[in-house]
Amino acid sequence: MSSWISSKNIMLGTVNGAECSQEARVITFEDFKKIEIRTGTILSAALNPKAKKPAYVLEVDFGPLGKKKSSAQITTNYTTEQLIGKQIVAVTNFPKKNIAGVESEVLILGAIGDLKGVILLEPTHPVENGASIG
Repeated sequence: MSSWISSKNIMLGTVNGAECSQEARVITFEDFKKIEIRTGTILSAALNPKAKKPAYVLEVDFGPLGKKKSSAQITTNYTTEQLIGKQIVAVTNFPKKNIAGVESEVLILGAIGDLKGVILLEPTHPVENGASIG
């Protein structure tokens, strides 16, 4: 949940419990262009037994970018069966990060709600794997 107050032309508030200012959240278009956001299709999904919070290890096909792994805390709303074949949206140019024993290569994007957990962002129509989002 978000809440905001205005003070001296700076918006202050919280987003999902984290304090931030609107001023601190502003980026330039040049900053945005540095982020590679691509579509991919989930090939496999399995529970990560090493994760502190329930998470899946996902293998995602990004077409010309190849297959990439990710750890995603999306167990509240999705079963492994529901994930196989699902097209998703992910940031593909973050550095690799070890998360609970998994070398996570991409950040899968989702909307984070207070009551429903993470809801994956996904294309409304099928698109080729590796398609750019912008």
